[in-house]
Amino acid sequence: MIATLLLSAVIFLPAAGGVAALPFHRRPEWCRWICVAAMAMDLFLALNLYFLDFSAMGADVPWIGMFGIHYALALDGINLPLVTLTAFLGLLCVMVSWRSIRRGVAAFHLCLMLSVSGVIGLFLATDLFLFYLFWELQAIPLFFLIGMWGHEGRARAAVKFFLFSFTGSLLMLVALIGLYMIHGKQTGNFSFSFFLLRDTLLTHSTERWLYAAFLLAFAVKIPLFPVHTWLPDAHTEAPTAGSVILAGLLLKTGMFALLRFAFPLFPEAARASVPILLSAALVGMFYAAWIAFSQQDMKRLVAYSSISHMGLMVVGVALWNTLTLSGAVLQMINHGLVTSALFIMVGMIDERIGSRRMAAAGGLWGKAPVLSGFFLLFAMASMGLPGLNNFVGETLILVGAYQRMPAVAVIGFAGLVFTLIYTLRLTREVIFGPPADDAPVADLDFRETAVLASLAVLVILIGLAPGPLLRLFQGPVGDLMAAPMTLVAKSAAATAGLPGF
Repeated sequence: MIATLLLSAVIFLPAAGGVAALPFHRRPEWCRWICVAAMAMDLFLALNLYFLDFSAMGADVPWIGMFGIHYALALDGINLPLVTLTAFLGLLCVMVSWRSIRRGVAAFHLCLMLSVSGVIGLFLATDLFLFYLFWELQAIPLFFLIGMWGHEGRARAAVKFFLFSFTGSLLMLVALIGLYMIHGKQTGNFSFSFFLLRDTLLTHSTERWLYAAFLLAFAVKIPLFPVHTWLPDAHTEAPTAGSVILAGLLLKTGMFALLRFAFPLFPEAARASVPILLSAALVGMFYAAWIAFSQQDMKRLVAYSSISHMGLMVVGVALWNTLTLSGAVLQMINHGLVTSALFIMVGMIDERIGSRRMAAAGGLWGKAPVLSGFFLLFAMASMGLPGLNNFVGETLILVGAYQRMPAVAVIGFAGLVFTLIYTLRLTREVIFGPPADDAPVADLDFRETAVLASLAVLVILIGLAPGPLLRLFQGPVGDLMAAPMTLVAKSAAATAGLPGF
């Protein structure tokens, strides 16, 4: 009971803070402080979970009994760091919106906090119907964040995000109901429990159709080439907090769902899809890097860099060994920190000079040295400089890939060289390029310094001492490695006479 209450508090405290801020819509400062307090409390609760026994931290309460739907949650070494990352970035989102959001402040924070609650719930859910509800809850408020508080092209970007996201989600829902019905006919137990559904016997064709629907929904969110085209527009038009939610959290939900649900539920189909996943991921890495190199808008460049970085994580999941999975999970956290920091800094620069174009931001080193120092640090982390966090995750994926498929490791390494090229160009033009004019640029204030310093500490700490995180992953990654082998054998024993479509 205590575990249920504690995990529920971690999920719903952000949403409660957003709702509590609504009555103070005429007092924007109060709205902001209420949401800061709610997110700070949520982060405190999430950090306390590290000191508890994971095996006892679960919930399974019947909810809609006639359909076998339970309020089921579980905590382990993979989703706990992601929950903590969500609470942390949610707090930063409130702080970076302090000056930039001036209209509809209460409504903005409600949408922001609902989205954060949706992401946390998604990471913890083990009932797939509950997972689907949180999957939608994280996306709907983000649609409004982009469409109502974004930049000039916000309406088009929001609609594009909606169409891509909900098309994939509806296909996943159809597949989920199909899996539910097949399992119920086989066992007489109609349930949405992941732990029960993963034992369902499926024909080869049925498994592949169901997996394809799940994979499409998750690929859109990752986003995986070629269903990535919504992301650059969404990032470009979203407010800074929206970009942080997108890059730091939403993209991780697709990757998390791929390794947590899609591969264990449909192991044979997942194994058959590995060549497709590797091809799409590697092509996406080079394509996105090439497009990023040609960008003049800093925000759009960072958006394309996200697609490139996520491609390497897909490689890690597709190759499915201990090193690549550990590296992929670590990179989810690393990418969430570094890319969020870059988007936050682009927003800070835009607030100061009124433009996101690199040429307009030239010469920042001589005008705002503290801001420039942080920008250089996060750019080096994005490039995978040894001693910073991205280096560890990328190295694990590449070493694990080399053990399985050396050619994939070589191509993936070449993709990282492309990352180096466009990130160096971004740094050179923004920090060290010729000044666009002689107008002064204000350096960071206390609030902005606190935001960036907290991110910088984590980037350096994970880069120098990744051991505690990797030890957290060890148990659940071992479970993931073991489960699909048994299930592949089960799936291979399925006959065409089993219930299907």
